[in-house]
Amino acid sequence: MQSPLPALALLFNAFIWGLSWWPFRQMHGAGLHPLWATALMYGAILLVLLALRPGISAQLRQHRSLWLLALCSGLNNVAFNWAITIGDVVRVILLFYLMPAWSVLLAWRFLGERPTPQALARLLLAFSGVLLVLWPAEGGLPRLLAALTLADLLAILGGFTFAVTNVTLRRLHAVPGQARMVAMFGGCMLMALLAAQLGRSMGLVPPFPPLSATWAWVAALLAVVLLIGNWALQFGAARLAAGTTAIIMLSEVVFASGSSTLLGAAQLTGGTLAGGALILLAAGWSVWRPRVHAAGTPHAPSDKVTDTRPEAP
Repeated sequence: MQSPLPALALLFNAFIWGLSWWPFRQMHGAGLHPLWATALMYGAILLVLLALRPGISAQLRQHRSLWLLALCSGLNNVAFNWAITIGDVVRVILLFYLMPAWSVLLAWRFLGERPTPQALARLLLAFSGVLLVLWPAEGGLPRLLAALTLADLLAILGGFTFAVTNVTLRRLHAVPGQARMVAMFGGCMLMALLAAQLGRSMGLVPPFPPLSATWAWVAALLAVVLLIGNWALQFGAARLAAGTTAIIMLSEVVFASGSSTLLGAAQLTGGTLAGGALILLAAGWSVWRPRVHAAGTPHAPSDKVTDTRPEAP
């Protein structure tokens, strides 16, 4: 009988990310904006990793294409962390999980993978769900555009850059895994710093606050927990099929929705529930694998959900 530990490890990782909105809000309430928090945590982790494995720096210089990975991974984390701090958590998570739909279009454009009719159907299903989530009670396209919040836009951007990161990782499959992961950590730190400075100039982000024991302890603990969670992701994903991993990852939506609803950080409307069901159905469908026939092997869908948030190498 297969050990349940890999599945439990993946559930633990999903649980960590599903509840990550709460410590980010605690730090925000203590005066530390999520952009500064992201830069601080990933910067500290990056320094430790480079000190332990200094040879990775040479690998980074050898593969300049890792800068693209750093860019899209950094934007992914910046957008996600900022959105879950200031927005309705359920709404943000659902918009973020539009990633499989973006992957269809990106793989078509950059990898030359023409979408199948099933992939196009998933695309239509996912975007229909997004419309239901975003559609205002009063209705009408003008009101829909007027009702979009910064958190909504950040969540959509996060899902899109999540998909770009997936496609980029596939193109960089020959690059050593440690170099890819360090590039992603570095990208999170750099993009958070750049976004914080830009947001500060626009009046959207306050200056870096004086040191506070409240947010300092939360940031340190969250950094450690994320490392443990991502180690659990590596352990589980290496021992289970990719489709199984992706399905278990969707439990993050359940953890985030349940915790945020109980703690008053989200509102479950009829439109959110209906749209979320369509988005999750599209995401689940994207990792379904047809039975392999003896005559040949079916093509793997290009929009598989893969967690590309930085992992501990």
